[in-house]
Amino acid sequence: MADRLGLIAGGGDLPLEIARAAQGRAVFAVGFPGITDPALSDRVEAMSWQTLGRVSSILTTLREAGVVDLVLAGKIEKNDLIGSPGNLRLDDLARTWLARSHDLRDGRLLSLVGRLLESEGFSVLSQSDLVPHLLPAAGQLGKLEPTREQLRDLAFGWPLARQLADADIGQCIAVKQRAVVAVEALEGTDAAIARATALVGHGLCVIKLAARGHDPRFDLPTVGPSTLAPLVAAGGGVLAVEAGRTLVLHRDDMIDRADHGNVAVLAIDPAGPGPWEDGL
Repeated sequence: MADRLGLIAGGGDLPLEIARAAQGRAVFAVGFPGITDPALSDRVEAMSWQTLGRVSSILTTLREAGVVDLVLAGKIEKNDLIGSPGNLRLDDLARTWLARSHDLRDGRLLSLVGRLLESEGFSVLSQSDLVPHLLPAAGQLGKLEPTREQLRDLAFGWPLARQLADADIGQCIAVKQRAVVAVEALEGTDAAIARATALVGHGLCVIKLAARGHDPRFDLPTVGPSTLAPLVAAGGGVLAVEAGRTLVLHRDDMIDRADHGNVAVLAIDPAGPGPWEDGL
């Protein structure tokens, strides 16, 4: 029991991947109805369903389960905090800590969560340390090579995506013909890509990366088959992610869809793609 790994699980498939890769450790998960995939309960030793805003109850449950090491994985939609915070039913501890944040940017919120957990005696582990096999090395991930035009868009968009991420606005930008079509904000990556394809159709170059000072314990950029869906539906394009710092879920399925959907998928060295004339 003392070696249990705690998993605070948001939405999506990443919590299931974390549970699968726990290296023989028993996993005790905390999930949230309507957010966490119920299938997670079949992948862990034990699971407690909690209300998102009841932080004191969550911490007590983790302690009673013998958890010291914790990992946070999966998406919690920020519009719950902004659009209808009353639905969270925040307890006193949550309200006290949330009041310490100057704003609701992802980096500040996640740093706040980390400090709270550490102040309560938990050790927060890095997502990347638990699932290193999901981090791609630099290179072309699928069969499709980018065109010269797409390489030009990549070279144009990468520094802009870096500025966007460093400002903690969003992790994704979509460009076409050296023009910014859409940037990710509150709606998330998939919706931002869908909005961009609705505006200009096929041929987008989508770039997703994290801020340079991003804490790898929280919310690493994550892509998967759903990320590709708007690009495939539009007739193709490019998806470029940061090598070694982006989690790729269901990679075989994702790349198969990319190859058949006319989407080039690239993992770019964190230093950037360089001038377009030089290729990758």
